Amino acid sequence: MEKLLEYFHKLLQAIDTSFLRYTYAEINWESRMIGLTGPRGVGKTTLILQYIKKNLNPAEALYVTAEDFYFADHKLIDLADAFVKQGGKHLFIDEIHKYKNWSKELKLIYDYYAELQVIFTGSSVLDINKGASDLSRRAVMHHMQGLSFREYLQLFHQISSDVYSLDDILAHQVKIPNLKHPLKFFAQYLRRGYYPFALEGDFDIRLQQIINQTLESDIPLFADMNVATGRKMKQLLAIIAKSVPFKPNFSNIATMLSASRNNIADYCLYIEEAGMVACGNETLVAIRRLQAQKG
Repeated sequence: MEKLLEYFHKLLQAIDTSFLRYTYAEINWESRMIGLTGPRGVGKTTLILQYIKKNLNPAEALYVTAEDFYFADHKLIDLADAFVKQGGKHLFIDEIHKYKNWSKELKLIYDYYAELQVIFTGSSVLDINKGASDLSRRAVMHHMQGLSFREYLQLFHQISSDVYSLDDILAHQVKIPNLKHPLKFFAQYLRRGYYPFALEGDFDIRLQQIINQTLESDIPLFADMNVATGRKMKQLLAIIAKSVPFKPNFSNIATMLSASRNNIADYCLYIEEAGMVACGNETLVAIRRLQAQKG
């Protein structure tokens, strides 16, 4: 466990707390078990490390990622047991969906260690939603999206603004200090403003890595698919990106992908729930209809 502590303190020392995502204020950090989901790259890890740095005694906290080699031959519940015996009070587990049977062990940790708070994150929304049912009445779940336009202005251009409702915007009640024409930044936001890591450079490479990881690893692992099927979903994402607005013709898409028409609805739903696209109600109805016919 010493290596895990060493890695945690190294991350904590480097974390910046000058900008906090909207989700930070929405979470009741006093809850005994908290789950935070969202697409890869939206800032979940940064958010929980910021909370630790701003509010907790590092000697009583531990951050780990379920992808760590430590868990190749160690159980999560054994780590929790050892941590509690050393005076630990707050356990943070990142990328929890990478740990097999994670929901069952979290349930046991919750029941056995009443003095321990557990906060976990997961990028595979599909797997998290499936496992969260095992944690009903225990975990309080929150979902985190990418940057809003308001957050983008603050993080990228140091322009602060209040939160406005859609009604306020339509009624032209929005006032942003020191910015008369906010829409001049909107095109930049659409290109590179959703992910906070765009500030760090190599945005295109990082974005490609997220897409590959989600479509060729996260979803196939959840749905028990092979890698070739994951690549078909990548082709599907390319088709959607070139079709604005996207109105799915499942027969045509099946032909383009050399796939069964009956599987296209599942592919669409998977990439939507993984945060790769946002489907409108009409598209979701069409997907559900095809799934019903298939079932």
